[in-house]
Amino acid sequence: MTEPPLKRRIGLGLLTAYGVGVMVGAGIYVLVGAVAADAGIWAPLAFVVAGLIAAPTALSYAEFSTRLPEAAGEAAYVGAGLNSRALALLVGLAVVSAGTVSAGAVLRGGVGYLTGIVSVDPVWAMVGLGVALTLVAVAGVLESLALAAVFTAIELGGLVLVIWAGLGAEASPDWSAPAAPVWAGIGLGGILAFFAFIGFEDIVNMAEEVENPERTLPRAILYALVLTSLLYGLVAFAAVRAVPLDQLGQSRSPLALIWQVTRGGDARFLSAIAVFAALNGILAQIVMAARVLYGLGGRHPALGRFHHAHPRFGTPVLATVLVGAAVILCALYVPLETLAGTTSSILLGVFALVNAALIVQKRREPEARFRVPMAVPVVGLVLSLGALAVALKGVT
Repeated sequence: MTEPPLKRRIGLGLLTAYGVGVMVGAGIYVLVGAVAADAGIWAPLAFVVAGLIAAPTALSYAEFSTRLPEAAGEAAYVGAGLNSRALALLVGLAVVSAGTVSAGAVLRGGVGYLTGIVSVDPVWAMVGLGVALTLVAVAGVLESLALAAVFTAIELGGLVLVIWAGLGAEASPDWSAPAAPVWAGIGLGGILAFFAFIGFEDIVNMAEEVENPERTLPRAILYALVLTSLLYGLVAFAAVRAVPLDQLGQSRSPLALIWQVTRGGDARFLSAIAVFAALNGILAQIVMAARVLYGLGGRHPALGRFHHAHPRFGTPVLATVLVGAAVILCALYVPLETLAGTTSSILLGVFALVNAALIVQKRREPEARFRVPMAVPVVGLVLSLGALAVALKGVT
């Protein structure tokens, strides 16, 4: 007897809210200062560049989601489009790595905000939170879109307050006498800012639960990208306008710094919002990466040991513990900018392969329920490869 299909209950509004919620996590709370260190006063432009890099690839994901509405995601797309089981495995492992490194970056950044609220050793905080979240992931997590919307509203509320504070404050000397744009720095800042857009690809995973997916998915992806880009651009604008660049670039808690510089007093409420956003993002990435590793174990005998669920918890315990341990190690020993840059580089490589796979698939089977022009994956491929080259040059 076959299992019943998922019920299609999600409309455009809820799916767009889900997409915004996935993207607007702790990344923006952590990365504004690091992006400003590269792009300077032009940090808002770096965030816009990051959004433009993401847009064509997001549309490629949308078409593939109607062609192959499977949980395997990128691995299934690349495997089918490029007809390579080995490359599909490589992509799956890359997604696991990206999720692990991403969670490590958010854990490190979230602890930066936590230490602004309570006096705690950062190392023990990273280890303690990492272990606690891994145990939660082992025990199982009950989530709903409604609860995610509540967390998203809290996070957005904090960002709106930061924008209000930054725009209403006296302009900093750097803003009053802006330096000429350095495009290499803006490009590097855009690659780093791309980390804050990680998650848009998760929208396609809802394909089997979306009403009229061939219309709803691409619109939700575009709406979520536009809204998130505008929000990030405004936050970056408020930051570089109100805070001197040398202070902003060195801060581990840049948004709290904006509030302190512009409004004075205690910014612990912003730090608390950022910590909750971080915990939400870390847990989501641990669960996601463990499930991908579990799925890969079912397809490849070499990883078969990970394809086991605990009889009581019903979760892939070995995969979850491995991912959780790797997240803690990344947070402890790798700098935040390196973590974010590495995550972006991995995902840019995956995005390039997905776009290439769609080009081949469209030539092989032109018809699909939802189609984008051939120019979309071509542009997505070029942008992803170009951004990847910039990212790798910045690393070296």
